[in-house]
Amino acid sequence: TGAAFPNVKGVLSWPVPGAFLRDYGQPRAGGQLKWNGVLLGAPPGTPVSSVHHGRVVYADWLPGLGLLVIVDHGEGYMRLYGHNEMIVTELGAWVTAGEAIARVGDSGGQAQSALYFEIRHSGKPVDPHPWVGQAQGTP
Repeated sequence: TGAAFPNVKGVLSWPVPGAFLRDYGQPRAGGQLKWNGVLLGAPPGTPVSSVHHGRVVYADWLPGLGLLVIVDHGEGYMRLYGHNEMIVTELGAWVTAGEAIARVGDSGGQAQSALYFEIRHSGKPVDPHPWVGQAQGTP
């Protein structure tokens, strides 16, 4: 229930409070690649909240992203939540905005506890910053 995902641009909150360790578009791998999302530093076990309602379409290990949850928000929009220490939802579950879906960790080869957060539209990465409300500021 609630507004369609394209109608919530500019009013979402970050999935965890924390500092930006890596930001969308920053170079990585020696400048050969760019970050497709953000990496938010947070203590291990911090609840990861779904930023919008949707259906869990992936909840398992993925090489490079560790324990990963992907939520489909409809109309071609998906959110990826990676490097978790634990997944607290299940494949096929419907989740609501603010519902805990995972706990922050360092899975997938991370040197420190952090959440990888990415938005995709029609399979392509999208800058998450315009989607978060100005009132929320930085995590």
